[in-house]
Amino acid sequence: MPKYIMWGTYCNDVLEKRAPHRQAHLDGLAQQKAAAVLITIGPTKDLTQCFGIYEADDEATIRQLIESDPYWQNGVWTDYEVKEWIQAI
Repeated sequence: MPKYIMWGTYCNDVLEKRAPHRQAHLDGLAQQKAAAVLITIGPTKDLTQCFGIYEADDEATIRQLIESDPYWQNGVWTDYEVKEWIQAI
């Protein structure tokens, strides 16, 4: 099954803006992890970007997951890019 990487950008006031949506965001990620679609995801230390690795049948599935996430819907994530990834090692 293909793997995909996602690079996303956070809003400037990420700590304040994410607070009311954080639990719903984490719950959704836990469901994706349990379904073996999400391999890993997390922010950069400076909280300007996030990086995720997914495994799914197609890119559209990943985009749907990202765009249904409370962080995307509420402007915590402001931009993202998805690329199919070839895991060499």
